[in-house]
Amino acid sequence: MKKLFTTLSNIWKIQELRERIVFTLVILLVYRFVSHVVLPGVDATALGDNQKSGILGLLDMFAGGSFSRVSILALGVMPYISASIVVQLLGIAVPSFQKMQKEGESGRNKLNQITRYLTVVITAVQAVGYVKTQVPKEAILIDPTLFFVLSTFVLSAGTLFVMWLGEKITDKGIGNGVSLIIMVGIIARLPMALYQEITSRVIVDGGLIALVLEIVALFAVVMFTILIVQGVRKVPVQYAKRIVGNRQFGGVRQYIPLKVNAAGVMPIIFAQALMFIPTTLTQFFPTLQNTWLIQFSDPTSLAYSLTFAFLIIAFTFFYTAITVNPVQMSDDMKKNGGFIPGIKPGLSTSSFIDDVISKITFPGSVFLAIIAILPSLAVKFGIKSEFAHFYGGTSLLILVGVVLDTLQQVESYLLMRHYDGLMKTGRVTGRTGVPAANTSGSSAVI
Repeated sequence: MKKLFTTLSNIWKIQELRERIVFTLVILLVYRFVSHVVLPGVDATALGDNQKSGILGLLDMFAGGSFSRVSILALGVMPYISASIVVQLLGIAVPSFQKMQKEGESGRNKLNQITRYLTVVITAVQAVGYVKTQVPKEAILIDPTLFFVLSTFVLSAGTLFVMWLGEKITDKGIGNGVSLIIMVGIIARLPMALYQEITSRVIVDGGLIALVLEIVALFAVVMFTILIVQGVRKVPVQYAKRIVGNRQFGGVRQYIPLKVNAAGVMPIIFAQALMFIPTTLTQFFPTLQNTWLIQFSDPTSLAYSLTFAFLIIAFTFFYTAITVNPVQMSDDMKKNGGFIPGIKPGLSTSSFIDDVISKITFPGSVFLAIIAILPSLAVKFGIKSEFAHFYGGTSLLILVGVVLDTLQQVESYLLMRHYDGLMKTGRVTGRTGVPAANTSGSSAVI
């Protein structure tokens, strides 16, 4: 406890770090306040129980509940995230985007600008769909045509406002702004979920021991998730010794940290999108409700969990293959005079790196699949679905990853000022260990 207070005191002594933390907290408070502002022309009392499920529930989680509240920030940062993913994929397939990735700071600025323009387009399309399908007609107080035009404009402006807040946090605050905004939206659900679980266990069932076991299990799951997020395979790299004048360059051994889970949460998001297809088909075609497709309407069913796990493993290999480029890593190593001991530079090096990535990706994908289906297992054990979401899946991975990234930045400030780090032994490391895993230059890191 003394170590904790000493660390907090050291953090407060660093003026720049203190100002960045305060700035970040103020921006996040502004975001949470504005997220409760309902669209103009909507009667908030007429919305009733507007909770979402399925893919819409996932969007509502990322938006911090704004999606179901019909807020002016209902679309949140998801259009920006979608645009960032599109630009990242274009950087793999389109030569002109690959060229911009290699242009350094100027190239990153161009890609960020393209991402912003693409965000405007995606937001406009999603705003039209949201107003048409998600706003109850009985809650609209003004002319429907005027409401449609006004709401489309307001929703688009709201997403751009959230994007601006995220970039301001990244520039003048601490941590990645977009990721922090998503994290705050997820954490906002925790107090109510915990209250419901405590009420259900202690007051209704009288199961205080069961509640304690649930908290212990949650702690163990969080520790397991941290191991997956932090796990790396260090590949040694030796740099040739060069003498320039009276100075020696190179001649040192470094490491390439290849992440066990280089794909992050993207495989879960892709897999969830596919798992919602059977449910959507049964809604449009009622005759299919008596077929085998109905099994995929229950997230706790065995068929759903096995299929979900298989899709996550497949998408983990796919996303890792398109984001981590062994050939580029080998070329960069060769240009800087580096080589892996015992491996020839060039094709042999890229093949070796690709083989290592393949070997570590399989256990990483299996562990990721286990984390993804843990909420369903928690529901099977009688945990409320709202609280079970924090036992795994996208929400837990985002929370763990964002917290680690933010703590890593805080610790770097402490170490630069010659203070002790956040831990007595070791150092906090975030998810940014693999440069190839985020090649778009975008600030949107999930």
